Amino acid sequence: MWLSYPLALLVRVLVGAQPRWIGCRPAPTLRIYYANHTSHMDTLALWCALPAALRARTRPVAAKDYWGHGVRALLARRGFNALFIERDAGRRDGDPLAPLAAALARGESLILFPEGTRRAQALPGPFKSGLFHLAMRFPEAELIPVYLDNLHRSMPKGTFLPVPLTCSVRFGTPLARCADEAKDAFLERARQAVVALA
Repeated sequence: MWLSYPLALLVRVLVGAQPRWIGCRPAPTLRIYYANHTSHMDTLALWCALPAALRARTRPVAAKDYWGHGVRALLARRGFNALFIERDAGRRDGDPLAPLAAALARGESLILFPEGTRRAQALPGPFKSGLFHLAMRFPEAELIPVYLDNLHRSMPKGTFLPVPLTCSVRFGTPLARCADEAKDAFLERARQAVVALA
């Protein structure tokens, strides 16, 4: 994690990543931060918007096929202590959520993007089921919706370097659990909590 402080400074200079704590405050409780996904900068922007003490115990979830090789892998491991997830079903060995569940069991918070891939649109698309399964397995974890504003314009899909823009990271109210809620209903309610922050 020796790269974490210079990395956070660089991201703040490039895209701002200004935190806006609208529905909650920074706290060392077990949390799953989940957000819209429009740019390769999303992971870094959200992670860097957290106070340093929370960054140290929060693991961003990153796609292994993109972040797991070369310089990006060094940045992901040494810079922001990422957890890799295998998106290719053909390459998976066992439960793809196992590393995430192990991190939560150790008391580490997570950052994840339930859409599963980046979108050019400002609003999130349908969520995949991983957030639902983690929420059911770890009812003690607060589910914090986050909206990343302007990052789809700062570093859109297909670009290599970010365009300097002021981007904000809006943290919403923790998503309440509803007893016996169906998966699809939960995922749409979680998505709407992000949309409401847009």
